[in-house]
Parts: sequence; structure tokens; C-alpha cells
Amino acid sequence: MNQLLDSYDRGRISRRGLVGAMIPLLAARQSPAAPDVHLRGDRFPPLTYERMTPEQKTMTGHVLAGERGSMNGPFNVLLRSPEMGDLAQKFGAHIRFHSSLPKKLNEFAILITARSWNSQFEWYAHHQYALQAGLSAGIIEAVASGKRPSSMQPDEEAVYNFCSELLHTKEVSDATFQAAVNKLGERGVVDLVGVMGYYHLVSMLLNIDRYPLPDGAKPELKPLSKARGGDQSG
Repeated sequence: MNQLLDSYDRGRISRRGLVGAMIPLLAARQSPAAPDVHLRGDRFPPLTYERMTPEQKTMTGHVLAGERGSMNGPFNVLLRSPEMGDLAQKFGAHIRFHSSLPKKLNEFAILITARSWNSQFEWYAHHQYALQAGLSAGIIEAVASGKRPSSMQPDEEAVYNFCSELLHTKEVSDATFQAAVNKLGERGVVDLVGVMGYYHLVSMLLNIDRYPLPDGAKPELKPLSKARGGDQSG
């Protein structure tokens, strides 16, 4: 555009020529290309960017500009209530990427929560993230099967005991609470509850939608009996 203005100043193009050349440039600036959102869903049909409301486009822009860079997961559902959805995804981004908990422990808590809901997509995605963060395959396999992992580091054991006890008894004992505070600090305990709470929301949204796994992926979780599910506490 600066070159066009310079050409006009030097008399190389007419005023009409300048206006004609600037119109498509200004239109391009005002109408950026729609992002390729690749939304998926089942009961909530996938939305397209072109049919979104301004509020839905705002939420989509915030998700894609953040650390996720993807609309996979609960966002196609959350777009149905975009103001709430935008607040939820911002909280989720903070608790996932900026928690005081080490990433390995954060992912461990996500997996324990996903297992409790039998949330197939949540498990599928965070199984890989947990491995990348350093959580052992043996621990992950034990949680998937509804069993207490046989070998955990002290901080892993504190997270497992806290999450499992809270999920299955709806409270934690003084000993379990104090062990978590000793390993994670008070802020860490609050962040641990926060990540569990957010992924409860995510798991519910995904399960209600019957959110599909990617093409070719198979469910990794099998339903647990009440007896086996109880093995996770302790």
C-alpha cells in the first residue's frame, strides 16, 4: 500500500487508479481468511467458522491463539454457550499449562479423572501427554485397569491417594491431606483440585456429546466393575 501511495504522489497513477488498487487491499485487511477449525462432534454437530456467531468466533480465536492451537476436545460443545465456554477454556488453559504442579503430576490427575468418567477421548489424548511428561507406562496401565499402581514416587503416591480418595469418598482424610500438602504445598493442593474439577467438566461434555475418537483410533478404556473401580482408592 505504501508503494501505491508513493506512485500516486509521484504522478505515476491517477486518483481513480489509486482507489481501484486500494479497494481489494482494504477488503483483505477487513476480512481475514477464516481459520480452519476442524471441529468434530456427534450429538452436537460440528460447527463451521462461517456459520458461527460473533461470540463463537471470539471464543474460537482465543482457543486457537493460545497454547493448545487446536479445537479438538470439548470446544465444539462449549461453543453452544460461548461466553461460558470462553471463560472455561481460559481456566482450562491456565490449569493445564501454568499450574504450580509439575506437568507429570498434572497429567496424572487428569488421567485419574478421565478414568473415573470412562472418558475415552480425554484418556486417548492425555495418555500420550502423560508419557511425554515422564509418567511411567506401568502407572498409566494400572490406572486404566482400575488398579492401584504398584510402584510410585512419593509425589506420585500423594497425588494418587488424594485424587482417588476424593473421587471415591467425596472427602480426604487428615493424613491424605497432609501428605499432599507436604509434597505439593497448599497452592499445589488447590491446583490439584482445580485440574480435577476442570477435567470433570471436560469429561462430562465429551461423554454427553459421545465425542468421537480420531479416525483409526480405538477406545483404550474398558468399563470397570464397582469392585475394580474401588481398587483405586487407598
